[in-house]
Amino acid sequence: MKPGILFLMAVTVVLGYKYVAADSKQNQKTYIVHMDKSLMPSAYSNHLQWYETSMRSVSTSTKMLYAYTKVIHGFSTRLTVEEAKLLEQQHGIVSIQEEVIYKLHTTRSPEFLGLERSDVVHAESKSTGDVIIGVVDTGLWPGSKSLDDTGYGPIPKRWKGRCQSGKGFSKSSCNRKLIGARYFAKGYIENNGPIDEKVESRSPMDDRGHGTHCATTAAGSPVTGANLLGFANGTARGMAPHARLAIYKACWNGGCFGSDVLAAYEKAITDGVDVLSVSIGSSSTDYADDVFAFGAFKAVSHGIFVSTSGGNAGPAPRSIVNVAPWMATVGAGSLDRDFPAYLSLGNGKKVKGLSINHEKALSNSMVPLVFAGNISTNKTHGHHCLSGSLPKAKAAGKIVMCERGMGSKFEMGLVVKEAGGLAMIIANNDGLGEELIADAHLIATVAVGKKGRDMIKRYIVSDPNSKAKITFGSTNLGVQPSPLVAAFSSRGPNPLTPKILKPDFIAPGVNILAGWTKKFGPTRLPEDTRRVEFNFASGTSMACPHVSGLAALIKGAHPEWSPAAIRSSLMTTAYSTYKDGKGLKDVFNGKRSTPFDHGSGHVDPVLALDPGLVYDASTEDYLNFLCALKYNSSTIKIFSGGKFKCVKGKKYRVEDLNYPSFAVPLQTASQKRVVKYTRIVTNVGTPATYKVSISLKIRGVKITVEPEELTFVKKNEKKTYTVTFTALSKPSGTNKFARLTWSGGKYVVSSPIAFSWE
Repeated sequence: MKPGILFLMAVTVVLGYKYVAADSKQNQKTYIVHMDKSLMPSAYSNHLQWYETSMRSVSTSTKMLYAYTKVIHGFSTRLTVEEAKLLEQQHGIVSIQEEVIYKLHTTRSPEFLGLERSDVVHAESKSTGDVIIGVVDTGLWPGSKSLDDTGYGPIPKRWKGRCQSGKGFSKSSCNRKLIGARYFAKGYIENNGPIDEKVESRSPMDDRGHGTHCATTAAGSPVTGANLLGFANGTARGMAPHARLAIYKACWNGGCFGSDVLAAYEKAITDGVDVLSVSIGSSSTDYADDVFAFGAFKAVSHGIFVSTSGGNAGPAPRSIVNVAPWMATVGAGSLDRDFPAYLSLGNGKKVKGLSINHEKALSNSMVPLVFAGNISTNKTHGHHCLSGSLPKAKAAGKIVMCERGMGSKFEMGLVVKEAGGLAMIIANNDGLGEELIADAHLIATVAVGKKGRDMIKRYIVSDPNSKAKITFGSTNLGVQPSPLVAAFSSRGPNPLTPKILKPDFIAPGVNILAGWTKKFGPTRLPEDTRRVEFNFASGTSMACPHVSGLAALIKGAHPEWSPAAIRSSLMTTAYSTYKDGKGLKDVFNGKRSTPFDHGSGHVDPVLALDPGLVYDASTEDYLNFLCALKYNSSTIKIFSGGKFKCVKGKKYRVEDLNYPSFAVPLQTASQKRVVKYTRIVTNVGTPATYKVSISLKIRGVKITVEPEELTFVKKNEKKTYTVTFTALSKPSGTNKFARLTWSGGKYVVSSPIAFSWE
């Protein structure tokens, strides 16, 4: 199985290292076996018995890890390569996929998103009490203040989940807010051996912090006086603070194993969640081989909205992951909040940076300043402040500048501290641009962008006795322009299906304050003895639960809406310009961002609650999409469960999937290309007549819409329109953008258009 499960950690790069799960002692690997439920022989009384017998026919010593009935029909087990080949030949086997493992991938947010408006707060408190958000991640820290259930009514009767106990987590850890918690470790244990409970907990308890941060961002109860080391003080709350939470721990120190994640999806569907928040994802490979993609497909088929993180490999093009059209793919943007610090250099120049430190002593006088690359014992990578590379004789009592790009940011601070450094400057490399991330380092630290790094380097070269003074600021609000597209946020074009625009939108994902585990300090380093209730984290992992919570708000207001309708409402009401009309900017280079960076734009949940029109899509629409990709009958059976077949001779087109955005890949060889996309919009607002407009400033491209006017006289009425794109050839690598907007009454329903020539 080529793709696997990737945990998108709150860092500025995707950790894309993967390895095939294998038990070298027994020469076994974990396989996920897809069975055709309809082909069960009559001799068996149930499918589990059939699965067990099939497995035992090739191995008498193995055991079944999980049996699946919702996400797929089949099971996971450990087999040798030879046993897997024998099993593949048996009656009823659709496919056997080898498990792949990928290593591990808000005091301001509500106000920034407009959720503090009294009418929105009142509506949310009434509507989302029965909405259940499931979080597949590293678990949850029990007893967090963000799990307070004061004022909550009874748990919804439809809930079928449970609270699983284990080390550090008991059934009493659940309440009317946290209504369920499970853990899934069979795949992990079979590959890595028994869980070392001195290191991590065999329970839903969060040992890493990532799961707690994501869960409380989505639906944490309000906590007054929340802060990290005195910074970002305020009331921390999730996007849907009255929604219920259900936790599915499927990620461990050794990674997120496909069989465990699939089991988590299985239980989430069975338990009855309404929204799934999953900051995990597959690499952009074939949907048919992607455990995560078809797990999400099954969840969406059961009416569950699935929000996923788009990856942290930006600003590289085609780095976006989780691109299946049935999922909401979320990129990251910044808030209007800053934590400034200033470096006063000995030559009189100043460099602005970011810090969450209050070291007044460093503001009193100039102290020696050195660049790690000039003093390190490591001549090749010394500028990265790797372990043991800084001699105390050259670092003690000085401000040391380290450069990002290799190793852990937090370990850099530890290295400087152990070498006797007084403070650290952590500087961006060329690939990270001007984006600054707030981190609670073990030593006073100022983060600076690439330009600041270059200025400091030039000064150090020019003055053998270089010195600097650091002045630390506090929390600044209302910083403009904001939001900015995060440099780390993965970008389009969609590498797997170029005719589907991804990401779908961006949401806050930079310097987000939310709940944290008390198993470790904010750096996760063993040397960090600090324990905090809240911590900063950045990544599309943080943007994803923002959208999960917003989806819960919309679900509460419109319980009849499908996952596609909810996503559409967030896409067509997203904004791609600031209030002055200028386009959103990319923090990496300061230039205007594009739909390949921000998708439809930055989410606006207030407008999304009443979008006017939505682009809806059903399970059948997604199966038609798979037919358009020319998947064979066996693959279609995996997704559909055997209830759907592609009609021979029927023309299926990706262009006609009812998606709220348009991606138009074109060939440079053709002198003129005419492409048509068909869409259906459903009226969910006040009846009105909508007129279309196109914002277009592209030479050699013409866009026409038929009809140009749509009149709706009742709710849930549907109308169809066709867009014709006529384009001349352009040089390979050219990208151009436009926007299609339907305006009617108080509504503005907008869709981005992205052209790419290859």
